[in-house]
Amino acid sequence: MSSEFEFTRVESPDQMPDWLSRSQLVEFFHTTMKPYQDKSEDVDRALAYAFDPRRGGFLMLVRQEAKLAGALLMLRTGMSGYVPENLLVFVTVAPDLRNQGVGRRLIEHSLAQCSGSVKLHVEYDNPARRLYERIGFAAKYVEMRFAR
Repeated sequence: MSSEFEFTRVESPDQMPDWLSRSQLVEFFHTTMKPYQDKSEDVDRALAYAFDPRRGGFLMLVRQEAKLAGALLMLRTGMSGYVPENLLVFVTVAPDLRNQGVGRRLIEHSLAQCSGSVKLHVEYDNPARRLYERIGFAAKYVEMRFAR
């Protein structure tokens, strides 16, 4: 990644950079993850979890020329072993910057910033799945849910 990219790690609301509001961040995650996006309120709840000192995690932002290029949200699970220590909840790159290595660098930089193992959930048909596999993620379990 060239020097015009800048990483910013955020662990609490007061660390949010002046150039980005929380509502802009929620909207960025929501709109740029299409068609695999989560509801805006779910994105906001995940941010609240990461910023809660009793739970924790971090937000990693990557910016290029005063524009948000990508974002990643990592949560601490408070567990280890069967359930990894970290959950990579969201990762996204601005559509006009995709396929340029931004996502890979964002993920690799974030993995280096946390201790313990990391898990993520990805839909089978999501093209990002191949990127995760190239970085070293492997499908270990089938996730099953009972929805109410």
